[in-house]
Amino acid sequence: MEKIKMTTPLVEMDGDEMTRILWEEIKKELLEPYIDLKTEYYDLGLPEREKTRDQVTVDSAEATKKYGVAVKCATITPNAQRVEEYKLSQMWKSPNGTIRAILDGTVFRAPIMVKGISPVVKNWKRPITIARHAYGDVYKNTEFQPKGPGKAELVFTDDQGRETRQTVFTFQGPGVLQGQYNTDASITSFAHSCFQYAIDTRQDLWFATKDTISKQYDHRFKDIFQEVFDARYREQFDKLGIEYFYTLIDDAVARVIRSEGGFIWACKNYDGDVMSDMVSTAFGSLAMMTSVLVSPEGNCEYEAAHGTVTRHYYKYLKGEETSTNPMATIFAWTGALRKRGELDGICELGAFAAKLEAACVATIEGGTMTKDLAGLWEGKTPARAVNSLEFLKAVRTELDRRL
Repeated sequence: MEKIKMTTPLVEMDGDEMTRILWEEIKKELLEPYIDLKTEYYDLGLPEREKTRDQVTVDSAEATKKYGVAVKCATITPNAQRVEEYKLSQMWKSPNGTIRAILDGTVFRAPIMVKGISPVVKNWKRPITIARHAYGDVYKNTEFQPKGPGKAELVFTDDQGRETRQTVFTFQGPGVLQGQYNTDASITSFAHSCFQYAIDTRQDLWFATKDTISKQYDHRFKDIFQEVFDARYREQFDKLGIEYFYTLIDDAVARVIRSEGGFIWACKNYDGDVMSDMVSTAFGSLAMMTSVLVSPEGNCEYEAAHGTVTRHYYKYLKGEETSTNPMATIFAWTGALRKRGELDGICELGAFAAKLEAACVATIEGGTMTKDLAGLWEGKTPARAVNSLEFLKAVRTELDRRL
């Protein structure tokens, strides 16, 4: 078949370790034979971030604002061990955090469901989408470790020089202190993204914080969501027969466990981080999770929700065979290609993305899968656990059949 032509590039953000290896194999096996792939490439691998003093991460985010669609490989967020291992000049911040701060978006994550792998929560019949605010809170915090007695204060100085002070705590000895923030503008963008996504996908939207304890910080989120809903979206929700409601985060957890799924659960930044891992694991695997960052302007960055699979990478470097699940990374590419095709009016890109996703699911449902899924398999056909490259080749065979 003739390769599908692209008119506008995707922003391609390469990554680290085992996912970087899979990234190249996915392009070679499943994309480049069928698409005249056009990308603006940024290497977000840790060595390049060190070399550019992390400017490459900023540049990739700005390119996403320019071109509208990006696809990102998993990257390392360095800790003290990584600083030593990679001989870093400093402990660079999370690339995801940097990109999210620049785009000021919302991360939507949903499980990839296949027949033969049942959720741990047996009454879950449909995917649960986590909508995670991607700005501020603990990810943009300021921390301090007092070494002895003293008074910690919150001090706000307005643009007229007037100060407002509040005592946080009077320490009697050593401890730890943290300050975090958010903005009305970012929370409002978060609310709009969630309501628009609910309308686009025809799903109910739940929003949860802990406003009974955080009577100003969390309550501000609650108030803004309600104001935005009442002003812009209530009528559209009513017409579609979908619902928005607010509840406490602990009540939301209980409701989620008892539900059948099929809704969007909006969470603040940290809550969304934790709950998306819980939901993905309960559905089967973090490698079976789609993830897209949507900015208020409609720019989209697709990625895998998991890390760089370090343990498999060390085995790979020793020449050992690995069975790393590439599903989330493949679906990052298909999501980006579908969006690029939608924006550019190239329906062939969207059709190809749908067929590739169907081929991936059919390969697993036919009994061929990576080892992480083989242990969860409940299908009638015996599971055949294969290595990563064998899985990609099996998907290509199924894709060729569908094309």
